[in-house]
Amino acid sequence: MTVRLVFCIGATPEKQTKRYDVSDVNKEMNVLVVDDYQTMVRIIRNLLKQIGFNNVDEAMDGQAALEKIGSKDYGLIISDWNMEPMTGLELLKEVRGKGNKVPFIMVTAESKTENVLAARQAGVDNYIVTRFNADTLKSKIAGVLGDF
Repeated sequence: MTVRLVFCIGATPEKQTKRYDVSDVNKEMNVLVVDDYQTMVRIIRNLLKQIGFNNVDEAMDGQAALEKIGSKDYGLIISDWNMEPMTGLELLKEVRGKGNKVPFIMVTAESKTENVLAARQAGVDNYIVTRFNADTLKSKIAGVLGDF
């Protein structure tokens, strides 16, 4: 079954500012979900499956994520901010410090301005506050993967 998903960002159809068509995205790309809370990993995995991404790996912490990133190419990383011993921000800095430009989405329960700014300065591509749904995840992924 082929599903064509189109996202429009804007207040009304007359004022649509950006249109995302994810039907052309390579949904066979490898996606890495990093979170130390297994329930959240399962939720994100299920949402990604709903969107059509099937090659989803998981890591329970930043160090495990770095090992996976070192041995496999990923087209997208979705990471929790609040992890031990390495936070999502520290993971992001490690990934970017190695010159890896893979699209990176940070997930957090906190939307503090200083956290958002720190993540932006470290090179995050997008930011999701927890309690999101498939539509939110689709739009965030569309935003980091560019116009398609």
